[in-house]
Amino acid sequence: MKQNKKIAVTGGIGSGKTLFCNILKSLGYEVFSCDDIYADLLQEEAYLSLLIKNFPECFPDGKFNKKILSERIFKNREDKKTLESLAHPLILQRLLKKMEDKEIVFAEVPLLFEGGYEELFDCVIALVRNKEDRIEAVKKRSRLTEAEILNRMENQIDPALLFDKNCIIVENNGTVEELKEKTIKILSKIV
Repeated sequence: MKQNKKIAVTGGIGSGKTLFCNILKSLGYEVFSCDDIYADLLQEEAYLSLLIKNFPECFPDGKFNKKILSERIFKNREDKKTLESLAHPLILQRLLKKMEDKEIVFAEVPLLFEGGYEELFDCVIALVRNKEDRIEAVKKRSRLTEAEILNRMENQIDPALLFDKNCIIVENNGTVEELKEKTIKILSKIV
């Protein structure tokens, strides 16, 4: 029987989680994404009905408006907790199901420590990056303002606290090639 090794990849917004995971994929590893699973949930009537019940104003014309929901949850911690209580169990259930029966498998889990989910994994890799580069990276890929980006950062674990966690820290303040080299070194130790 194959050993199933589940490895989480986490880090704050703009830290380079997706790039790191893309490098893993290019090296032949299977990687699942909580964000992708959530995107699938947003296509399902059962989940949308939960959102309509709890956040009716996010359906102004009868269709779900993600921007309205994002604005709401990042302004109101109780709303954020409500959304997480609806989404996270479903996301994790599907993620763990996908990860079953894989010898070595990775998962991009943005709110790993914030949700207390680190115990579900055999190993955690956390990406850290300087704040200015994180802000610029998010600006390039999204329409978020700097204030919105900072608000999201404030709702995530302080990167400095990651150094006190039981995880492998990857400092992502260099080039893509440097990140790839670090990824290969880490893999040689954990795989």
